[in-house]
Amino acid sequence: MVKSFWKRTRETMSSFVVNNVAGESGRKLPQYVAGLAASGGALAAGTFLGWTSPAEYPLVQQQEYGFPISAEEFSWIGSTANLGAALMCFPIGIMMKMIGRKWAMLTMVLPLLLGWLLIIFANNVGMLIAGRFFLGVGGGAFCIAGPTYTAEIAQASIRGTLGTFFQLLVTIGILFVYAVGAGVSVQVLSIICGVIPIAFGLIFFFMPESPHYFIEKNRDDDTSKSLKWLRGSRYDERAEIEELKADDAKMREEKITFVQSFQQRATVRALIIALGLMFFQQVSGINAVIFYTTTIFNDANTGLEATAATIIVGVIQVVATLLATFIVDKAGRRILLLISDFFMAVSTILLAVYFQLKEDDASQVENIGWLPVLAVCLFIAMFSIGFGPIAWLMIGELFANNVKAYVSPLAGAFNWLLSFLVTKVFTNLRDALGIAGVFWLFSGLSLLGTVFVFFLVPETKGISLAEIQRMLSGEKVRRSSGHSNQGMEEDEKTASH
Repeated sequence: MVKSFWKRTRETMSSFVVNNVAGESGRKLPQYVAGLAASGGALAAGTFLGWTSPAEYPLVQQQEYGFPISAEEFSWIGSTANLGAALMCFPIGIMMKMIGRKWAMLTMVLPLLLGWLLIIFANNVGMLIAGRFFLGVGGGAFCIAGPTYTAEIAQASIRGTLGTFFQLLVTIGILFVYAVGAGVSVQVLSIICGVIPIAFGLIFFFMPESPHYFIEKNRDDDTSKSLKWLRGSRYDERAEIEELKADDAKMREEKITFVQSFQQRATVRALIIALGLMFFQQVSGINAVIFYTTTIFNDANTGLEATAATIIVGVIQVVATLLATFIVDKAGRRILLLISDFFMAVSTILLAVYFQLKEDDASQVENIGWLPVLAVCLFIAMFSIGFGPIAWLMIGELFANNVKAYVSPLAGAFNWLLSFLVTKVFTNLRDALGIAGVFWLFSGLSLLGTVFVFFLVPETKGISLAEIQRMLSGEKVRRSSGHSNQGMEEDEKTASH
């Protein structure tokens, strides 16, 4: 009965008439449905990322689970998920090649379920830490598999739009946890979160496998069926299959070893830029702000209910991420990164000043309780239009296709490990430096990141992937006006002499 329902739904979708874009044929609605279904994994990832914020106070201060949890222990609970995510960056790539993108993602429902079950029934700190680790394994895998699947099922004219679904659903997942966590116990919240991967699995089970996977396995009939599902039953898939075969043959022909990939100047420079963006993304303090939003508002003593303030922050994050999807191809990557990092520094300076005044004399801040709320909202908004989505977007643009298999997991693992480090040491830094000192540190690192972007990060808007590789190799490439990069141009001049 369920299968017949999905069959009727697919036939209905196939009957929609959509105007051709850029000479392409085929229906777009089934691709949107498959892309949204895949992004259900992002929703699940967002819930585990946001969970620590509403959970910290009830678990640590109120001992809601019936056993004591220290601030140090909770820092391990909060950060261990990042270790699980970092560990999955390389295995998920292997799984996608062996069993396909679809089944690799469906398999990740199991660690997510295990993680939530351990948290729901936890009777000691060890179970909470283990649960968070398994949530990281499942959620971290989605952060690589989801965008890969979405990019491979979409036609070029809608690939960019479908590509924004993942980051958007992550932020919606965080907002969902903030909102639900304000009204229910931690255990009930965890039960609700545990339902999401089950719902994802039930929906995504009926989606097609990526046609790219079938091409890799020389399964032409299955490729045809997949494309018919995605483009509509009347779509003539033969030309697209031939194109996919040609791309696959070229990839095999250009395949190089891990060592050879790092002997290319373009790869080395791209890796420096990519790891730099990952580094400054994380040391801006974003995960510390997300994980400990409630604590920040409690410490700030704003007079605003901390849970309400947290929900406001979640809404701003969703709206700003949605805004970024519309402006990134118009404004350009580099200018948004510069604006983002500079104003994140301004935000953390405002937080540092507020808490410094509060430490010196609490009466000084009695009438400016709105300041930390404004600063955190500005921080989240600026992160979400720049360093949040664009750092990941540029990973896909900076590397040549024949080295992406090596460097993309490397960049992902580096990001999650940094996220673990920042989340773990936030509590320790707060104890050692005071909360004001922590935000002074974050602001200094964000200003350093702004300098890094100005001198080292090129503008990739309006430049083909092949031209980006030539630019990174030191050749002069014609750029869109207004988006020059002084650091790159000086290096190109040196290379030309």
